[in-house]
Amino acid sequence: MKIAVNTRFLLPNKLEGIGYFTYEVLKRMVVAHPEHEFIFLFDRPFDARFVFAENITPVVLFPPARHPFLFIAWFEWSVARALKKYKADVFFSPDNFLTLNTSTPSVLVVHDIAYAHFSDNNSWIFRQYYRYYMPRFVKKAAHILTVSTFTKEDVLEHYPYIKKDSISVCYNGCRDNYTPLSIFEQNDIKKRYTDDTDYFLYVGAVHPRKNVHRLIEAYDLYKKQNNTATKLVICGRFAWQTGAVKSAYDDAKFKKDIIFTGYIKEEDLASLTASALAMVYVSLFEGFGVPLLEAMHCDVPIITSDRTSMPEVAGEAAILVNPENIEAIAQAMENVEKDPILREKLIENGRIQRLKFSWEKTAAVVYEAIKKITNISQNRF
Repeated sequence: MKIAVNTRFLLPNKLEGIGYFTYEVLKRMVVAHPEHEFIFLFDRPFDARFVFAENITPVVLFPPARHPFLFIAWFEWSVARALKKYKADVFFSPDNFLTLNTSTPSVLVVHDIAYAHFSDNNSWIFRQYYRYYMPRFVKKAAHILTVSTFTKEDVLEHYPYIKKDSISVCYNGCRDNYTPLSIFEQNDIKKRYTDDTDYFLYVGAVHPRKNVHRLIEAYDLYKKQNNTATKLVICGRFAWQTGAVKSAYDDAKFKKDIIFTGYIKEEDLASLTASALAMVYVSLFEGFGVPLLEAMHCDVPIITSDRTSMPEVAGEAAILVNPENIEAIAQAMENVEKDPILREKLIENGRIQRLKFSWEKTAAVVYEAIKKITNISQNRF
């Protein structure tokens, strides 16, 4: 079987959410199935590290697709031609997008449809692209995979013409380098980042729907109400010179205890996670919320939102709060800091909850979806 794959997010030293999903799933699936040929479709020169085995044919297609006009050119022209040229039996696209200009059956991964809930967070041209193409992508796909039950139900609600048996859940996994650290290792990280002080950690983009401005406000309230040196570390790529995050930071009485790291290396991020007093991830909307799973693997308690996919992922390993209630977030921070029994309970629950998710399980679900639609396609002829 020839399996063509959209690998445009396999970028050296720039792997993020969808890129990691693509990397972890393909690394396992390619090695587990040497009987199949995999055609990796890149949109720029590729790194040899992403050619995991001899059964991969890497192909670079023009143009680099990072803008709606280029999305159309890459998917509807370059990818469509490549599927025909290489006689692919199936097209697997792990990044929400497809090509409509093909008869090759497709498996589509939908990580979320946040655009349908927070359209104002995107520029006009991106909004138009999503509104036009996403309904057509999900209709075109022979099978849809989502990374949570929440996202599955969200897709079915917004696109009622999708058959329930053509959509399934594959979840995310956690990378191997997220593990607990010894007290000595944690102390080294604290000396490096927080002047040897405990800290709450947020990991992710500094983005309106990530609710970072309310996190800052809640942290400031928590500091006002408690005589504590505990700091707040915010890790992620950001542009907070304007808007709600800047306003919250400027107004914070304890801004000297808020640390913005910007984007940091993956190994450093894993160590920062494992050394935190707690992960505070009070986003307004998530398709999955990978930092929650990473915290569980590091034996770190969690404070997270009581909405969308986050209760599903965190389970009993988190204190669930209304992300729009600053007082509730601040109280959860206080509870975690002052109650060691609560912290240990959340950690133990996380050790159980994390067993539900693994990249091996994800890769197996993806492969079964691919096998299912190719069997259906073959039986039609």
